[in-house]
Amino acid sequence: MPTDDDTTPADFWEDRYASQERVWSGKVNHALVQVASALAPGRALDLGCGEGGDVVWLAQHGWDATGVDISTTATRRATDVARAAGIPDDRIRFVAADLSTWTPTGTYDLITAGFLQSPVELPRADILRRMVGRVAPGGHLLVVAHAAMPPWANNPAHHHTFPTPAEEVAALGLDGWTTEIAEVRSREAIGPEGQLATLDDTVVLVRRP
Repeated sequence: MPTDDDTTPADFWEDRYASQERVWSGKVNHALVQVASALAPGRALDLGCGEGGDVVWLAQHGWDATGVDISTTATRRATDVARAAGIPDDRIRFVAADLSTWTPTGTYDLITAGFLQSPVELPRADILRRMVGRVAPGGHLLVVAHAAMPPWANNPAHHHTFPTPAEEVAALGLDGWTTEIAEVRSREAIGPEGQLATLDDTVVLVRRP
């Protein structure tokens, strides 16, 4: 989808979801499964949840899970998926909100940001730094990001940044936290036209003292 400098994240993402029956596969992020499976379930918050695949998985595995996305179409679809899966409403919820201004109530044992990267300008670093304060003592923040552009998504009109693991940790501005994971991981993926590729993801997991 072409963009220009006047396109807002809200307009871009709502248009993208509204123009397609489904954008994502609905499958859970593999890095999230690896991390969350080793943690005791508690309260979880997913930033930029899209159509809810990660949030649904968390709720199905004992977490009280909340997903936030800027697109109302995305959160409506996510709610429908959760209800179709039989997850009680008091265990899962979705909020349509702009993360650049939205502030959650309370704290969370796990906050996740899976591919919170936008083809149009988004104050990603500011969002993550604000959300750090919502991690409960002893809780975790998981950030998964594209480490490079997928071979099928080379659009020079889009704004792309690919922080390294060290840059991700430094940008969070943490003091006294433990970095448990800071690395690039590879995974196999299938593109929109069936292309096979190996993609690299930056994976960062930090724990609040």
